[in-house]
Amino acid sequence: MPEKEINEISRDARVLYTKATEAAQRENYDYAIALYNQVLEKEPGFFEGRKALRELQARKAGGGGGFFKKMLSGASSSPLVAKGQLALRSNPASALAIAEQILNTDPNSTGGHRLIVQAAQALELPRTGVMSLELLVKNSPKDKSLAIEFANSLVVGGGDTRRAEAVLMELLRSSPNDGELGQALKDLSARKTLDEGGYGALEGGKGSYRDILKDKKEAVSLEQEKRVVKSEDTTERLIKEYEARLQTEPANLKLIRSLAELYTQKNQFDRALELFGRVKNSDLGGDSSLELAMAKTVVRKYDFQLEQLDPAAPDYAEQSAKIQAEKLNFQLTECQQRVEKYPTDLMIRFEMGKLYFEAGKITEAIQEFQKAQGNPHKRLAAMNYLAQCYAKRKMYDMAARQLQNAIKEKPVFDDEKKEMVYNLGCVLESMGRREDAVEQFKLIYEMDIGYKDVAAKVDAFYAGQ
Repeated sequence: MPEKEINEISRDARVLYTKATEAAQRENYDYAIALYNQVLEKEPGFFEGRKALRELQARKAGGGGGFFKKMLSGASSSPLVAKGQLALRSNPASALAIAEQILNTDPNSTGGHRLIVQAAQALELPRTGVMSLELLVKNSPKDKSLAIEFANSLVVGGGDTRRAEAVLMELLRSSPNDGELGQALKDLSARKTLDEGGYGALEGGKGSYRDILKDKKEAVSLEQEKRVVKSEDTTERLIKEYEARLQTEPANLKLIRSLAELYTQKNQFDRALELFGRVKNSDLGGDSSLELAMAKTVVRKYDFQLEQLDPAAPDYAEQSAKIQAEKLNFQLTECQQRVEKYPTDLMIRFEMGKLYFEAGKITEAIQEFQKAQGNPHKRLAAMNYLAQCYAKRKMYDMAARQLQNAIKEKPVFDDEKKEMVYNLGCVLESMGRREDAVEQFKLIYEMDIGYKDVAAKVDAFYAGQ
């Protein structure tokens, strides 16, 4: 869904927008907000309308109230946040409308703005997401992960590399030795070089990536390359075209990387890795996204090998286990290298913990998850995994305490909380606390009777009474 200008929205929406603007000028805020919301329900991609609504929400809120007002507002919006998270899975536009309901009463709501960001990503409304991320950063200026997300969104949403760099530089001044921030800045610089300029036309949503390409034929090829569904013929044609261009443009790193991605799609992994290696050995080889792309290509190679096995073959189980072990060993080695290279990147620490957990290296997994808790975006997931690690060690009291603390921090009963509540029930079962365990399963039963085996557990409990 593209973001729209006023001349692109429907006539009915334009009429409502004019009425809303006039009401706002007369300081009839409630009526104007209601009208703006009607406009956005008809035209979710109308950015100027959403921007006008956001300004009016802030104006109506005035000073924003004190601590108790904010606390009450947050409590009252929790059900709407939960409703929005549920809507996000099947109807992001509805989630966007629910988020605006939250912001109508609390323009600074973290839950509301986070919901806006998630819905905007699903609907491909980059400027809408940037607007909410900017406010989230303003409210939490020391949140490093949030600042990096905002900086990346500035580049993707409007090509504003200069401002993105300024955001990270400001944070880097207070933490000059932060490796994660330093790497994020390097990645921005690498992306700026690869983009080869011309992103100014994107600012304000008036341009497209076609405007930044000097060669119109390249624009058509890239457009075909980015389609979700590509025919084999199109992929083959693009490979032939890019290979021919590579003969005359051997230093075109963007072309080399695009060609590598095409070969990956064709399951020609060795050629893909060879091309990725050429980019890695260049001056722009320090891009962490490139390392991740190469690692994913190797993993896809292992997955492809598994797909080629014949399940009816007598040695299928043996061959499958062998490839799975090689795949996991590669992932562990590769991720460990990234941990050593970017020791302060807690997202990689979390990834490392998951791989250790999968490999049965519980002590090592515990160490990584304990560190990963420092990332606010992975804190609860890390706590959930920590509890599972403790449970495998039969440290059930520690597992239960970890899950209880995580559940307290999660106001929304989404899939993540559902899993933590289920895990807590299983831990309590292992401790012999059957009635306490069933209380946890009943919480899920009341919302989702089909989740795992909660129905069987709850039914068995009542049958035994």
